[in-house]
Amino acid sequence: MSTEEHYRIRQVKIYYYLEDDSMSVIEPVVENSGIPQGKLIKRQRLAKNDRGDHYHWKDLNRGIDITIYGKTFRVVDCDRFTQVFLESQGIELNPPEKMALDPYTELRKQPLRKYVTPSDFDQLKQFLTFDKQVLRFYAIWDDTDSMFGECRTYIIHYYLMDDTVEIREVHERNNGRDPFPLLMSRQRVPKVLVKNAENFPQCVLEISDQEVLEWYTAKDFLVGKSLTILGRTFFIYDCDPFTRQYYKEKFGISDLPRIDVSKKEPAPVKQELPPYNGYGLVEDSAQNCFALIPKAPRKDVIKMLLNDNKVLRYLAALESPIPEDKDRRFVFSYFLATDMISIFEPPVRNSGIIGGKYLGRTKVIKPYSSVENPVYYSPSDFFIGAVIEVFGHRFVILDTDDYVLKYMESNAAQYSPEALLSVQNRVRKREGPAPELENKQTEVDPGVQELEVLIDTIQKQLKDPPCKDNIREAFQIYDKEASGYVDKEMFFKVCDSLNLPVDDSLIKELIRMCSHGEDKIDYYNFVRAFSN
Repeated sequence: MSTEEHYRIRQVKIYYYLEDDSMSVIEPVVENSGIPQGKLIKRQRLAKNDRGDHYHWKDLNRGIDITIYGKTFRVVDCDRFTQVFLESQGIELNPPEKMALDPYTELRKQPLRKYVTPSDFDQLKQFLTFDKQVLRFYAIWDDTDSMFGECRTYIIHYYLMDDTVEIREVHERNNGRDPFPLLMSRQRVPKVLVKNAENFPQCVLEISDQEVLEWYTAKDFLVGKSLTILGRTFFIYDCDPFTRQYYKEKFGISDLPRIDVSKKEPAPVKQELPPYNGYGLVEDSAQNCFALIPKAPRKDVIKMLLNDNKVLRYLAALESPIPEDKDRRFVFSYFLATDMISIFEPPVRNSGIIGGKYLGRTKVIKPYSSVENPVYYSPSDFFIGAVIEVFGHRFVILDTDDYVLKYMESNAAQYSPEALLSVQNRVRKREGPAPELENKQTEVDPGVQELEVLIDTIQKQLKDPPCKDNIREAFQIYDKEASGYVDKEMFFKVCDSLNLPVDDSLIKELIRMCSHGEDKIDYYNFVRAFSN
């Protein structure tokens, strides 16, 4: 018991059970009273005197005292059922009394506050009010202006309970950085320092309110605003839903926008090719600019398969002011599979000019064509009378073989009217009578004249040569370079497959005159003997 407590008045409830005249006394439980409470007297018949008489409902009334086991209870009131029951039995009830109050309980009651709490709450109230409430902001630190700098992403936490700030770095997989969880641990961040505290040793001493004029608060963190913390400038571009709701309720700022800070890829720079150096094809040279290890340019495989071993051959003369070049003849071979051209000059004895391969297989660019968009010669550019310029040399097409004529007839749509007219004139001259030789003839080499006489003799003897339409094509299959020469071994195999009379004395002489060296034979002149 306390020293201030002299006596206690305890409130109880007395229950009387009419079925067996038993009674019980129960004290309502009061929290933190320090007194054992509950059932004081369990249900039983209670004696009212020493003679053994028991309490009866006739003995109970309001405003009386009853003694039970040495304790006196004052009955001050009853419930509605008890009142109606007693009055129905003819008992006059005393008026109800007020419940007596316990003086010690009243003493312990706190008096009502007679002052108004100031509006600025203290740190304890701030802690209790904003505990576990954190504002979350998403920010970036753009350091791309410095050498090896980059744009890095961070999460800024602002704890409302004590106005502290924490900065966490967002790590991505395989970004090459150590996964440190915190860039700045949780602390209060000064916004404005005292003028004399600029040189305060913050790295070894904790900064206090005396060195700071203003600290960072929640109103300083806004989406779309930049702020500098410990020398780094962070740009806040987004926040979470709780932060948006807090700013709406606290500061009246609604609909905080989310700013797109993703770096847009710059427009691709158009790659300009360096000037063409003249070596190889333009497409092949350009591959060195596209990759460190150049790859061969893509080829039209369908075109190569459809035009495999299809070659257009033309006879051309060289336009040159040099007299020695007027009688030179060249064989142009146009390969339809790859659009490449090769030039071969048949060797002429005692001409003083070494014949043979004049130009290997390559694509030839048309004159006045730009290097960036080269335009190559196509089959439509080759016809009788056409002028072909090859690397500064001009050639005039004089004649074509039979396959070119057939090709032009089957693909007349891609040729000009001038080209088709030249073909028609060529066919007319072949079918018409041979023109008379002019009286003025130029001097002819004896060997060439002898060869022409031999060919003419063979043509007269072989009026109907076998396979005359397939002889040239048979030799061209094995002449991959379109040089006009084949090996002797291959030459005799072809003659044997075509049943040519190589045992004839005139044919043997023709083979001897067409021999070029020890293992080559000029099949161009040989075929002429069978194409009368």
